[in-house]
Amino acid sequence: VQLQASGGGLVQPGGSLRLSCAASTDLFSVYDLAWYRQAPGKQRELVATIARRGGTNYLDSVTGRFIISRDNAKKTVDLHMNSLKPEDTGVYYCNTGQISGGTYYSSDSWGQGTLVTVSS
Repeated sequence: VQLQASGGGLVQPGGSLRLSCAASTDLFSVYDLAWYRQAPGKQRELVATIARRGGTNYLDSVTGRFIISRDNAKKTVDLHMNSLKPEDTGVYYCNTGQISGGTYYSSDSWGQGTLVTVSS
């Protein structure tokens, strides 16, 4: 699966961004989906997931600020980010995977990611 993330940029603290990821697979609707991020010098972390039936889950630090959504017809998954903080800075990646037993299992499909910088 090829993934193309977009929408990143430089934003001031408290601002908003919408990230979007387009997938190249006809099986998009059967995948569970996720957004990850990787801050400079840190490991990649799971930010949000959305199951194929629409259930969502979030990293504690973004709960109430970020919203993940999917459009199966367009084969896209979005991440709406509000009240951004400097610690949200990083490269954001989308991923197609599987949720089993409450755990998200990522695939090897990552794409190039999109850089989000939150700074004044």
